[in-house]
Amino acid sequence: MTSSGGGPARNAYRIEDLAHHTSTTVRTIRAYQDRGLLPRPERRGRANLYSEAHVTRLHQIAHLLDRGYTLASIKELLDAWDTGRGLAGVLGLVTEVEGPWTDEQPDRVTRAELEARFGGAPDEDAVAEAVALGVLEPVAGKPDTFLVPSPQELAVAVELHAAGVPLSAIADHLWELRAQVEHIAARFLEFTTEYVFARYLDDPGHRTDAHAAEAASLVRRLRPLAQQTVDAELARAMRVLASHRLRTHLVAEPPPAPPSGTRNVSLPAETIDAVERLVGQGHVSDFIALAAEREVRARALDDLAASPHDRTGVHETP
Repeated sequence: MTSSGGGPARNAYRIEDLAHHTSTTVRTIRAYQDRGLLPRPERRGRANLYSEAHVTRLHQIAHLLDRGYTLASIKELLDAWDTGRGLAGVLGLVTEVEGPWTDEQPDRVTRAELEARFGGAPDEDAVAEAVALGVLEPVAGKPDTFLVPSPQELAVAVELHAAGVPLSAIADHLWELRAQVEHIAARFLEFTTEYVFARYLDDPGHRTDAHAAEAASLVRRLRPLAQQTVDAELARAMRVLASHRLRTHLVAEPPPAPPSGTRNVSLPAETIDAVERLVGQGHVSDFIALAAEREVRARALDDLAASPHDRTGVHETP
């Protein structure tokens, strides 16, 4: 680090020193400057010197790149927030949003332990499918060890398999479930953004570090609400649908032999359900029999009341 006069200067870097200090390259620094991601250096005499602000900015860019942001989105973020207010608040908000949304702690499992949990027979296709789903994550340097981000999810798969569900069916179910849950999550984020977070994202007056910290606090408060809502609605749906499914199967079972002089008649399940809601399960057969009898009697009365011409199609001679 040098000053324009050749003596040491505190926190002033030539571009080569800045690249070395931030573990980047001169070419990358210049590319960031060309894209507007990095402020231009200060000109001192014949030298371009960079400050600690440039070091901080390079670390911020690297941090956001590691989190999956593109350079274009990073520029938008920096343009929106770096107007004299700093990025501490927004980076804290980013950290809060991208942090774990569950208290569950990841675990590790070996291939031998997996085989023992799933019946003892190795199944490489099932392991590959679990890795594709993210239920298992390979551990670098340990081919027979996997990280388990959600031990609960793995435990569910173990129980379903023990109950007789094939591993392929479990994987298919999880793929389908994931798509539906991601849709639910997207809808939750849409309306919370519209009614809660829009002012922090759209209003320039709410882009200070203090407002970003307030938004991060709201994320912490709202984070469990999505899961609590889904848990409650899933419990309600399971109670309603499981009861209906059981009742449907019980109704569909072959009934006992009818008494002498009666015959079985197949009716749509929707008709049975509608009658049950109307008169109760214990009166379904009586109601249907009486309704049919009333219809038959009504048609007989209509026929008797019809004119001779209507019954025979021939005019009588007076």
